[in-house]
Amino acid sequence: MADKRGGARAGAGRKKGSSAYGESTRAIRVPESMLPELKAVLALRKQSPAKRQGNAVDHSALALPAEILSQLDIPLFNGKVSAGFPSPADDYIEKTLDLNELLVQKPAATFFVRAEGESMLGAGIHPNDILVVDRSLESVVGKIVICALNGELTVKRLKSIGKEIVLAAESPAYADIIVQEYVELVIWGVVTNVIHSL
Repeated sequence: MADKRGGARAGAGRKKGSSAYGESTRAIRVPESMLPELKAVLALRKQSPAKRQGNAVDHSALALPAEILSQLDIPLFNGKVSAGFPSPADDYIEKTLDLNELLVQKPAATFFVRAEGESMLGAGIHPNDILVVDRSLESVVGKIVICALNGELTVKRLKSIGKEIVLAAESPAYADIIVQEYVELVIWGVVTNVIHSL
């Protein structure tokens, strides 16, 4: 009698395109420290576009950190530009400035994300601004953080009321979020700079 164990079985396995993402999936190995972020991004991917539109951060614009940043030296003029009365112009260059050096302190721990919504206007964060986020910084009270709240990305100021953590908006039109015990909160990093187009 032939042994029928082992080998492929007809009809076994996941059907092609049957994943929650509407396409085939593949297993990969990722650093454990990145699991919360990746799970949050995947949870957002499962949502309908209409639901994703209400999030305060556009997850589709997330850029992963770069280990090696190319250097771009741009002239930095000596002196400052007056926002009040005009002052005599200095006509010489003090040095060159690398924007990576200015905006990115720890390349491996830094990522960029594009903001949407108007809940952080009071902090100078406008829709479509690019936020520079450092994962290595401690997320202490008073800092502006990027976090996943029950799988949805948002940018808020971290505050506390007694023992409760509060994700505070910087606009009176939006309510603060008190983080209850049943809420899953994963803080991705601290916003260090905002790149804002005029």
